This record gives sequence, C-alpha cells and structure tokens, in this order.
Amino acid sequence: MPPPSRGAGFGPAMISQPFGNQHLIHGNPHHASHHLAHHQMQPQHQQHLHQSHHPQHQTQAQHQQTLQQQVAHVQHTQQQHAQQVVHPQPTTTQQQQSIQQQAAAANTIKEVWKGNLEAEFAALRDLVEEYPYIAMDTEFPGIVARPIGGFRSKADYHYQTLRCNVDMLRIIQLGITFHDENGKCPEPISTWQFNFQFSLSEDMFAQESIDLLIKSGIDFNRHEEYGINVSAFGELLISSGLVLFDNVKWLSFHSAYDFGYLVKIMLCQTLPAEENEFRKYLHTFFPSLYDVKFIAKSVKPLKGGLQDIADDMGIQRIGPQHQAGSDSLLTGHVFFAMRGRYFDGKIEDEKWLNQLWGLNGMGSVSPAVNTAGAIQYMNGQGGQQSNGSHVPSTPTNAMPSIPNTGMTPGPMTPQQQMNPYAQPPPPVQNSQQGVNPMGSGGFQFGKIGGI
Repeated sequence: MPPPSRGAGFGPAMISQPFGNQHLIHGNPHHASHHLAHHQMQPQHQQHLHQSHHPQHQTQAQHQQTLQQQVAHVQHTQQQHAQQVVHPQPTTTQQQQSIQQQAAAANTIKEVWKGNLEAEFAALRDLVEEYPYIAMDTEFPGIVARPIGGFRSKADYHYQTLRCNVDMLRIIQLGITFHDENGKCPEPISTWQFNFQFSLSEDMFAQESIDLLIKSGIDFNRHEEYGINVSAFGELLISSGLVLFDNVKWLSFHSAYDFGYLVKIMLCQTLPAEENEFRKYLHTFFPSLYDVKFIAKSVKPLKGGLQDIADDMGIQRIGPQHQAGSDSLLTGHVFFAMRGRYFDGKIEDEKWLNQLWGLNGMGSVSPAVNTAGAIQYMNGQGGQQSNGSHVPSTPTNAMPSIPNTGMTPGPMTPQQQMNPYAQPPPPVQNSQQGVNPMGSGGFQFGKIGGI
C-alpha cells in the first residue's frame, strides 16, 4: 500500500489553486495561515476591496472570503484530530485484563536464557530449602512418530511411543514454580521459565504444535540465538538440589512426556528400551512426585484439562496459556487448592505418590484409535475445541518437519529398517494373532488411524 499523501490525516485532499503569483494548498494549515497573515498585513488594500464597486474588486473580495472559510475549515479539522490524539478511545475490559495479566506475569515469571542460566540456578539452590514443592510443565514440538510392530500390551505401546518421540525431539521450554508446605510462593518471583535452544530450520517438529506455540507468544528466533544448551542445563540441574532428594516434591499435570524429557536431559542419552528401566531412573531423579491429573480424576466435579479444572475452581491464570512458566504456576495453584478443598489439606502418599498419568494404565487407548485420541491421552492439558473434544497443551502429530541436511535419503520400508522400539510379539496360536499388517520395525509418521 502506498504511503498516504501529505496532509491526508488532517482533512480534505490537498489541491493547489492560484492566489496571485502564489499557490494555496488546501488541507495544509501551515500554508493557509501564512497567506492569510500576508493579506491581513495590508489594511489599505483590504479597505479598498470592500469600498470598491468594480466587478474585479468584488471578485477578489469574494475569493478572499472563500479562502478564509477554507482555512477555518482546515483549522477546525486539525483541532478535531488533535483532540482524538490527546483523548484516545478507552480500552475494553478484555484489553485491560490482558494488560494486567502481562504485567503480573512480568513481575512473577523470570525468563531464563543461556546468558543468565548459571546466575538463576545459584538463586534456586537457596530457594528450594524453604520452598520444596516444585510445580513443573514443559513445552515440546508435538508428536511426530509412532512405532509400529508387535507390543506386549497397550502400556508398552504407549511407552515406546513416548520413547521414540522424546529421543527424536528437543525440549523447547521448562517452567518451574516454587511453593512451601502451605502453598505459598516466594515473592516477587515465584516461577522460572527456561528457554532452550531450538531451530525451526534444523530441528524436527509437528507444524501444528509450532503454530500453537507461536500464537502463544514463543519467539523461535530468540530460542535459536539465545536458547539454553540442554547439556549445560542438565549438569546444573543435577547439582542444584532440586532433584535426587525425596523431601523435594514435584507437581505436574499429565506429565509422562514432561518427565521423559527431563530424564533424557540428565542422562545425556536416549531413554531406556524398557519402561521398568525408565521408572528406575525417574524414581532416582524424582523420588517424590504427584501428577495433578491423576489426583483430579478421583474428584467427580473436576473434569477436563488443566485450564478447565482451574476455571471450575475459580483459579485465575497468570501469563499466557501454552507457555511453560504460566502452566507450571497454574499447576501448583490447582494442586494446593484441590488439596485444601477436596482432601482436607493432606494428599495420601500411599495412593497418589509417584503415580504418573500416561504410564500407569490411565487414559489408555488402543493403537487402532484415531490420532487425536492418542495425542489427547499422551500429551494433553489444554482447553476445549469448539466441538467439545479435549485438546492437548502441546499438540499434535501432524506431518513432521524434516530438517534439511542436504542429503537425499534412500527408500526405507519396515522390512528394511529394524525398529528399536518394538518388542518381540508374544507367541501366537495362528497366523492371524499378534501380527501387525504393516510389518515389524520402522516409524510411521503422521496419522495412525489406518492401523
């Protein structure tokens, strides 16, 4: 679009008309006032114009009067414009709430990049002594692959799906919020949001997940340039006092993938092939953890994802949804509000400690169900779609982005590529049982509705 013509914001379009040996540009108050002052400085000439009955003098007087009226119109238009600038339209209630939420988030959530990583960990080492409850959430680039082949059980299938995606993808954000035994947070900063190195040109992701995160305010240019190296983060986390101690209690919501990424970071290697081995590492790093979704499912009035439960309980979010810092803060608030309202202030460890939604047979779905259902089980803590179906915090398993390596891969079939995530199928009585029609091995990218 071409830029507006000069004076377009102050009234009529500019028109050049002759005025003696000069021109007056209608719409420009500076030129108009200049020429008006020029003629006001000649009273004898003005008197002669009014007293003369010569037709030419009458025409000049009428023309001057017309110009004065035009100048007055331009000045009036300019005054109206100035009043609009000085007195802008009042903001709506929704805009005011958004501004207030952004201000509250800036005062509550500390952004951590590679430049201030070590300094912030030094602060956290001192903080965890007084605030040993840590609410946690992550953001990651969705679900891009599913293992195919024979699996011993649904639980095995779900762990292998988690394993292959966590191994292939990179974490984008981690949010942690600190609480004391009574749910009180440190002030003014209670939440730390760690922003990891991630490149849209080099790393794999599901496009719909990235679109959602961008819409939520995540700046991937900053992540690529200033993001935290996961190896450096893992070293600091292990020595921070936040992990390995059973008096530090971690709070999460639907968190199998969240803990999967953290275990991988601290191991500095891919996840174990067997879920039992993974659980050993999980218990070593996080001896005490509570999954809020697991607990909430025992309370009949509470349904849906994290935001739904918070809304039902009247808990207000601070910061943008689908960012790890805000989600971790809301997770902690929901846990302590739920503990006080429905459990008389005490969560039974025998019942809820170390129960992880996604790896305890909860919410299990068959591999043959549609993709949306599988993603909802494995990765969801978000709101509702317009059709009422539940959607995850970090969806989805749309066709993944493949990094440009400059090489053209050759064809691969399930028979050519062995699948490290598939377990040997159990013995079968006939050829129709325990046989995957797509063969063994390999990854299936995208949707799984046809399996």
